[in-house]
Amino acid sequence: MNPLDGNAIAGPLASFFGTEMTTAEGSCRHCGRTSRVAELRVYASGPGTVARCPTCEGVLFVVTEIREQISVSSDGFAFVAGA
Repeated sequence: MNPLDGNAIAGPLASFFGTEMTTAEGSCRHCGRTSRVAELRVYASGPGTVARCPTCEGVLFVVTEIREQISVSSDGFAFVAGA
């Protein structure tokens, strides 16, 4: 399966966080790489959408929407303050 880029989760992340998130920077908690959300590899074929690190493929975000309720787990991504 070919991944999409992080722009594929722009809508749900903006709804959840209340602001545009594709330019937000953070580091992968698995390998330490710093990247923007737009640079992540997104897989959207399961019940949830998964965003992975472009370097180590570690899971950074899981986005689900059930009955118009968006849930975001970003345990693998440490946002960089002020970026």
